[in-house]
Amino acid sequence: MGFMASRWRSAGHLDNLDEWGLGGRSFGTFVTWFLLGGDLYTAYTFIAVPAAMYATGAISGFFAVPYTIVAYPIVFVFMARLWSVSHRHGYVTPADFVSGRYGSKALSLAVAVTGILALMPYIALQLVGMQAVFETMGLGGNNTLAKDLPLLIAFAVLAAYTYSSGLRAPAMIAFVKDFLIYVVILVAIFYLPHVLGGWDSIFGAAQEKMAKTNPATGKPTGSFIPGNAGYVSYWTLGLGSAMALFMYPHSVTAVLSTKTRNVVRRNAAILPAYSLLLGLLALLGFMAIKANVNVKGLDGLANPQLAIPRLFDQEFPSWFAGIAFAAIAVGALVPAAIMSIAAANLFTRNIYRAFIKPSASPAEEAKVSKLASLLVKVGALVFVLAMDKTIALNLQLLGGIWILQTFPAIVVGLYTRWFHRYALLTGWAVAMVFGTISAYNVVNPATKKHFGGSLANIPFTNTPAYIALTAFVLNVLIVIVLTFVFRALKVPDGQDTTHPTDYLADRGDPGVKDLPEILDDGGAATAKS
Repeated sequence: MGFMASRWRSAGHLDNLDEWGLGGRSFGTFVTWFLLGGDLYTAYTFIAVPAAMYATGAISGFFAVPYTIVAYPIVFVFMARLWSVSHRHGYVTPADFVSGRYGSKALSLAVAVTGILALMPYIALQLVGMQAVFETMGLGGNNTLAKDLPLLIAFAVLAAYTYSSGLRAPAMIAFVKDFLIYVVILVAIFYLPHVLGGWDSIFGAAQEKMAKTNPATGKPTGSFIPGNAGYVSYWTLGLGSAMALFMYPHSVTAVLSTKTRNVVRRNAAILPAYSLLLGLLALLGFMAIKANVNVKGLDGLANPQLAIPRLFDQEFPSWFAGIAFAAIAVGALVPAAIMSIAAANLFTRNIYRAFIKPSASPAEEAKVSKLASLLVKVGALVFVLAMDKTIALNLQLLGGIWILQTFPAIVVGLYTRWFHRYALLTGWAVAMVFGTISAYNVVNPATKKHFGGSLANIPFTNTPAYIALTAFVLNVLIVIVLTFVFRALKVPDGQDTTHPTDYLADRGDPGVKDLPEILDDGGAATAKS
């Protein structure tokens, strides 16, 4: 299907970023719903959310449900504006918008590099999800090459169809992925409680495990229901994650592939249907506790990421476990493809064309982007095969902290240009350093390793909160103060190439062109009316 997708809804050759990287900017509500669902609900989501519920309970696991609900009203408010200004100016990435809005290559580069850094470990974790499935299935031999052969084959297929078909491939495969996921989750949520003794028994087992004292920490294993002390942790995790969700470049890529701004709004209204799925999915973690699954990996160490694959393998007949494993594997291929395309677009538009070859033609841009997408995936594969997986996990934790620091430049910039470009750059840099150091200083009490979690005390208090949101508040305070300072010193602003009417434009309005017109004219117009 990935290879067939190159001819699906295609207006011509995939030799420009609008066709290869944004699917021709032609997707309607139906396709976009599956594409965004495949984009945001990844294989690692299907494994990590219930794994967090299995290991430490509700704060680190169930917060994912309210955060996805909070995210969509945010999307409804600002993503339509980003769509409009991007279609009028031919922007392909969020860094393109920052460059046009603030006239600052440095700020645009900061947004692009942050996006690439945040996406690399995210892609790696999709491969980790597939590897957990392959390990449970017993695929691979004893030597290093045979052990990783299933993952290498999956990687080769992913790389080849992404190169040949661009964004159309994950958009088409997302239909299959979502169908498989919905079937598996609905069967699991009705079948497993029946064989495990009912919901009372499942929740009872989870509550008992979370109340047990962890011998390594001397504290309860986890939180069955967050108590008073966990409220701030819970809501800051939910709010910070919701604000960060659509700052990831792959989310923006899916939004910019739509054909009208109302498609974006309609999807913000109907995407919460996935949150119901996520809520059911999270409860599988408690079912794994009741089923007493063995989560020891091939290295003999306990790995909660194996909880769900082992639950399916243990409780389902082999043929249905196979369908479940296929769902997780396909669920990894779709977002990994979109993420690699988004990272490649950032490199091509905001590094290669901005700093290396400003005269690059559309065909050259597409060629560079295709090659960059391969390099991004190879880098992710190196994470999985050659490095400790905890490094990928740590970088993914940092990715959430980092990407939220682009919020002031992108989202606030959609409404006002009052923030000064140098203030935004300084606030971003300070928040990145603060967030990274704060995350490093979190030591896992059981393993004694750094980057042990995403919560740390708010400075000068004893209240734990999501590090990304604390860094974000610091970022905004710095931006506000320095904007006053730079304006008092009359430090010049960069040139804003956008116009107020750009932010409300829709398909059919002056300057908003369909793809054939964009290609014929050599690029999108910068309409001023």
